[in-house]
Amino acid sequence: MEAALVFASAISFLIFLVIPEKFRKYPAIAGWVFIVASVVADIPYYINSENNFLYPVIGILGIPFVAITAGELLKDNKYVHYLSRGAAIAFLIYVPFGYIQPLGDALIAIVTSQCVVILNAIGFDITQLAWNLVSHDGFRVEIILACTGLQAIAIMLGLAFCVPSTFNEKILSFLVVAPVIYILNLFRNVFVIMAYTGQWLQVLPEIASNGEYGYESFFWAHNVIAELGALVFLIVLALILFRINRNLGIFSEEIVNLYYGKIKYFTGGFGRDK
Repeated sequence: MEAALVFASAISFLIFLVIPEKFRKYPAIAGWVFIVASVVADIPYYINSENNFLYPVIGILGIPFVAITAGELLKDNKYVHYLSRGAAIAFLIYVPFGYIQPLGDALIAIVTSQCVVILNAIGFDITQLAWNLVSHDGFRVEIILACTGLQAIAIMLGLAFCVPSTFNEKILSFLVVAPVIYILNLFRNVFVIMAYTGQWLQVLPEIASNGEYGYESFFWAHNVIAELGALVFLIVLALILFRINRNLGIFSEEIVNLYYGKIKYFTGGFGRDK
């Protein structure tokens, strides 16, 4: 179900990029509905199988987000249009690797090999069992497409390119986003592999365990430390992009004010004075 919804969202946003502008609001609405629905549909999996609470929170928050976004697209709000363009650009980058298996597998194989090179260089005993599988001390880690940094690169490039910018701003934004995220993601993978296979973080099993032996170290390394670290980094990266392109800063301010204002209105103003 989740894969079908993501695919439907991708198709919707790609249609958004190629049809006349006056009709783009409709595939944009469909794209947002499908992508949020995909996260909501997978909430039980994230909680029960992965002990991951970040995506369930995103899914729940996505419901009012979609309602506001659809309404503003129907009003031809240019900033929400820019936001949808960013999502469409992100899918344009992601789709070739996500849906053309040889391309996705090639990227996974490259990332796996580079992680092995880094681990060997720092003296960590690692064995590469397959093109996408590594092992240490009896624990195995499989590298999947989500481990390549592709999603973060696609999202941040979508943000960087969603508003008008000069050629130089586009080039600088690309250089700030793609190579930096790719390299930092390699070290993120290295940390998770070392922490899990080395069993560094076997603490609080009542929170972190899913019944699999040794999973606690993976939970804390991947679902908590790496996720929060990536979130902080992406916020810092967004602030750098705002400095590169002033239009992006204005866009972000308008988007925050729009959604905050709408949520505040619908919740009664958070106790505002009457």
